[in-house]
Amino acid sequence: MNKTVDDVKVKISNLLVEYIASGDTKEACRCIKELKVPFFHHEIVKRALVMAMERRAVESRLLDLLKKTAEEGLINSSQVTKGFSRMIDVVDDLSLDIPDARGILKSLISNAASEGWLSASSLKSLSPPSPKESVEGAAKKFKMKAQSIIQEYFLSGDVAEVSDCIEFENSSCSPDLNAMFIKRLVTLAMDRKNREKEMASVLLSSLCFPTDDVVHGFVMLIESADDTVLDNPIVVEDLGMFLARAVVDEVIAPQQLEEIGSQFLGTESTGNKVLQMAKSLLKARLAGERILRCWGGGGSSSKNGCAVEDVKDKIGKLLEEFESGGDIREACRCIKELGMPFFHHEVVKKALVKIMESKSEKLWGLLNEGFRSGLITSYQMTKGFGRVAESMEDLRLDVPDAEKQFEYYIEKAKLTGWLDSSFGIGPTTKSSFVKENGINV
Repeated sequence: MNKTVDDVKVKISNLLVEYIASGDTKEACRCIKELKVPFFHHEIVKRALVMAMERRAVESRLLDLLKKTAEEGLINSSQVTKGFSRMIDVVDDLSLDIPDARGILKSLISNAASEGWLSASSLKSLSPPSPKESVEGAAKKFKMKAQSIIQEYFLSGDVAEVSDCIEFENSSCSPDLNAMFIKRLVTLAMDRKNREKEMASVLLSSLCFPTDDVVHGFVMLIESADDTVLDNPIVVEDLGMFLARAVVDEVIAPQQLEEIGSQFLGTESTGNKVLQMAKSLLKARLAGERILRCWGGGGSSSKNGCAVEDVKDKIGKLLEEFESGGDIREACRCIKELGMPFFHHEVVKKALVKIMESKSEKLWGLLNEGFRSGLITSYQMTKGFGRVAESMEDLRLDVPDAEKQFEYYIEKAKLTGWLDSSFGIGPTTKSSFVKENGINV
């Protein structure tokens, strides 16, 4: 059976995650041999180094594995060097997620060289970052990437591809970059026809950005509206409709309209005009239905033709069916057939809520099987737990001990390798991990 590069990368990530959890070097080496891709072993080195830099607590364990494979010749010196070289090439990008990435990588190179399994002299030097790779440079680079991603989306309608691209380009979930993406998405859509405006709204509701980032994005849009009006005379109407649609799609909560409006005082200010437009649209008779059809529908959908709201309903139903006696394999098959892997965090969120409401552990087994089989990635698992963390205040109204239960399940998830050891439900965790779109539980 032919393996694609992506298939091999997934297998490499999985074997490293399993190794981190078990510490079984012999089993990890066996898995590396079974991959039968000696020419691609540099990816193992690179991925292990990234994990070591992201999760300092497991750094020594991962370096032990690399040392073992190098000493035994399982990963040859050329591939080891290539893996470290690839890391040097991307260290400035990593610095967006890991503030001291350059210093940590220098330390890893020094340790590997001193232990004799890396020839540091064959590596290019880790020169200081250039001004272009500063935070401003990174933001400029992201804007260009965002424009390309959005233009491609308007042609393909592939929400999953956009999700993957954003996850790659903004792996740290930077609030500023999320807001920039939202501003660029809506700006480009306003320059186009109703089809693209509808697609932009669908994408916004599908990506589950944190609500604060969405609010920030709309504030940036309104701030630039005075300039935009030169090219788009109906910018107030367009932005008002996008805001109203975001409320109907539960991307932001109604009270956050006031938060946006409070930043633009004066009845004649553009911000106030946009806010009043959004409010009037939301107060109209049959507002929800009208706003959902404001651009005639026909926006992006998943590959099997299901809109996001339909998929949410299907997820809820399949979890109910499984909980009432369904087969675990059949449930996993149904999740896979939804064709929306970027939306699997919804499965995690809904399952966790049901577990806490019913005190039933059956759904935990489904999540475990989903993670074990690779159906639910660690990113989607973390995102799902993060969404539950952010909705905890509402959840406590129905489940008084929700927070206590959730803390128990977080620890359980850490032990099984679903979550990083740093995950928690405090403010730090929310800013680091949570991507929520304001949907009520």
